[in-house]
Amino acid sequence: MAAKTSSGRWLAVLLTLVVLAVLLWLVYQPVPRTPTSIPSDTPVQQTDSPQSDSSEPADAIAELLPELESLQSIDLDQPPARRNLDLQHWVTEQGARVYFMPAAELPMLDVQLLFAAGASRDGDQPGLAMLTNAMLNEGTGNKDAGAIAAAFEQLGAQFSNSSHRDMALVGLRSLTAADKLDPALALFANVVSRPSWPEQAFERLRNQLLASLRLRLQRPAALASEAFWADLYPQHPYGSLPEGTPESLNGLSTEQLQQFHQQYYTAGNAVISMVGAIDRAQAERIAQRLADALPQGPAAEVTPEPQPISSSHRHIEFNGQQTHVLVGQHGINRHDPDYAALYVGNQILGGSGFGSRLMEEIRETRGLSYSVSSALIPMQATGPVMVSMQTRADQLDLALEVIHQSLDRFISEGPTEAELIRTRRQISGEFPLSTANNAAIVGQLGMIGFYGLPLNHLQLFLDQVQALTTEDIRQAFARHFHPDRRLVVTVGPARILPESPELSENEQAEPTP
Repeated sequence: MAAKTSSGRWLAVLLTLVVLAVLLWLVYQPVPRTPTSIPSDTPVQQTDSPQSDSSEPADAIAELLPELESLQSIDLDQPPARRNLDLQHWVTEQGARVYFMPAAELPMLDVQLLFAAGASRDGDQPGLAMLTNAMLNEGTGNKDAGAIAAAFEQLGAQFSNSSHRDMALVGLRSLTAADKLDPALALFANVVSRPSWPEQAFERLRNQLLASLRLRLQRPAALASEAFWADLYPQHPYGSLPEGTPESLNGLSTEQLQQFHQQYYTAGNAVISMVGAIDRAQAERIAQRLADALPQGPAAEVTPEPQPISSSHRHIEFNGQQTHVLVGQHGINRHDPDYAALYVGNQILGGSGFGSRLMEEIRETRGLSYSVSSALIPMQATGPVMVSMQTRADQLDLALEVIHQSLDRFISEGPTEAELIRTRRQISGEFPLSTANNAAIVGQLGMIGFYGLPLNHLQLFLDQVQALTTEDIRQAFARHFHPDRRLVVTVGPARILPESPELSENEQAEPTP
């Protein structure tokens, strides 16, 4: 009897569980969704107003959503809206030039220190500027490179540094919370102003540069670039390789790096740019704090102008099927009043990629190269303008002929109105990207400060671009670019020069008496 009673209880429990399972399945059965597509023959009922389960009224929801602008209503002839840049400038007691823009959208601060301490200051020791910049974050005080990197990481901060021909840069990105920003700035100031120059790190970095020089011997594009700068700037600071040479690198010492740092990483030689969620008073305190930490000294002298050169063609033999080509000459410095005209003209000529003149002539019409481009590089002194490409070795002479003809035609005739309209629209459309984030803006501010441009340079440049005519561009190119000063550098298989036809006995010149 007890067994039957127990069996009945278990049966009741089992039935209860089954009933509960069925009820739960019915309650949580998903509601059928509307099909993502409706057959074309199915009628669709139109409603006067959309249905919404939200408790918010329709007008309240509309206020939260931005109004979308139809592409059809956009006037393509008008440049896009520009970000309002509240740029500010002052000079510290030590002579450091400061450029600042408040940006409260993110709780972050970007700081950049820019020094006239690039490879143009190497003198007779190429590689000195690059090694000095690379050694900054290798040690300071009792911290080595690992401890410095770990300290920045713990603060959520980022350190950056680089060296170029004109300038050397050091950057910091940090959160603006006081417990993060203050220690990050303190570490940043120590790294930049008081490096410890550890000998072991110096040897490691020097060996890395020596290895990169050996690797350059296997890269025809690098060989072409090195030869181009050397031939375009003989006996000039721009002519030496920033990475140095094996001889110059092996002759360097940490004492020379320290002397270079004391001479060029000074407050008077610095441009401090800042963009982030701080106010003017905070920016002034930070700038003064950095200027106080740096070695004291004046601004470096301006790089001298290069001497004109005559046309030449230098060929470097390199085993391969392709020949790398560089054609160029002296361009302009960053202060030249023709900068806007030459910039736009270069974009039309070959700086804009597909659709450019050179791309049409070299690739589309003749199939001589997969890609060809031109570059205008204004610097503190006159920088270069160059055309670069690579082509099959047996097509080299034809490719050079087309490049020269294209350059000569552009100089004499200038661009078409259609090319100018398209390029002007492209530049106006791309410009917002140059001020789209704090890092981009801090770079723009550093450029303005280093080259001594007006604070409203970005606005002036766009206004100048909009006002340009095809004749303005033609005249600017004619003023600056002369065929008799054009440099050609090629790297590839040995050139096969056309043989001169042998003269017959009757055609041979008589000996000179």
